[in-house]
Amino acid sequence: MSSKITIIGAGSVGSTIAYTLSNDDIASEIVLIDINKEKVEGEVMDIAQGTCFRDPVSIKAGEYEDAKDSDIVIITSGIARKPGQTRIELTQTNVNILKSITPEIVKAAPNALYIIVSNPVDIMTYVFTKISGLPESQIVGSGTLLDSARLRFGLSEHFKVAQKNIHAYVFGEHGDTSFIPWTGAYISGVSIDEYTETMKNLGKDIPELDKDEMLTYVQKSGGKIIANKGATFYAVSVSVCKLCSILLSASDSITTVSSMLHGEYGIEDVCLSTLTLLGPNGVQGKVPMRLSKSEIEKLQASAKALKDVIAQIEL
Repeated sequence: MSSKITIIGAGSVGSTIAYTLSNDDIASEIVLIDINKEKVEGEVMDIAQGTCFRDPVSIKAGEYEDAKDSDIVIITSGIARKPGQTRIELTQTNVNILKSITPEIVKAAPNALYIIVSNPVDIMTYVFTKISGLPESQIVGSGTLLDSARLRFGLSEHFKVAQKNIHAYVFGEHGDTSFIPWTGAYISGVSIDEYTETMKNLGKDIPELDKDEMLTYVQKSGGKIIANKGATFYAVSVSVCKLCSILLSASDSITTVSSMLHGEYGIEDVCLSTLTLLGPNGVQGKVPMRLSKSEIEKLQASAKALKDVIAQIEL
């Protein structure tokens, strides 16, 4: 596949995305851009020297103008939360970084599809949508794609069944107000509760699923990984590379990513994750999934939490 992907930010996430792309056939040209020139040059050299085992690929440390003709631009820039720093303070700092990046990269690559990964990702996606001047179809936030992957892994471990057989999603904010719409959770077309009963009838010793505990597992996974090793970057990088392959595919896919809502579920003017039709033409719109009344209320509460933060930041 001949495609050019530019990554803004050569920190743990950005450089791991570049490395993951270098081991796949998604991109034939990768550009990594960072304000720390020595760091980005070191990352590129380290990655490039291992590419002799794959089809030829160009990997370079570049400037914004090198993003010209990119098919996809991935934005990972931002700082991690510091001890004692409030979420609002972190948000404003990363919004300011995004505001400095946006005009430069949009000028260089106005036709690219943009994947926003920087946290808090839903707010950063909203800000980029508002200030970039690009059509909304070109902008997608990584959203709860990783959360949904964590959910599928957790369910796979619980039920001892392949992850590919599980269709379950995390909706809302990529954060504390996310939730699992269990009405749309299936294992090969069978609801979670029905599957549990069926397995018992087949003699499988499967314990009852604690749904609240599963949500906690999904929400706290990132924090636990950070506590144990300092940062999360492997799973999010694989998720973002999957997004790249979806955007470069011949047909559309449906997945949970963050994009602007326009009245769906009674929500508008905020970016968060629900089922989204995504493909070579970017974001085609939200795919309505039947939710219970309480699930709609949870989604609306998640939207309100994001709007409350947006109201306190300077765009």
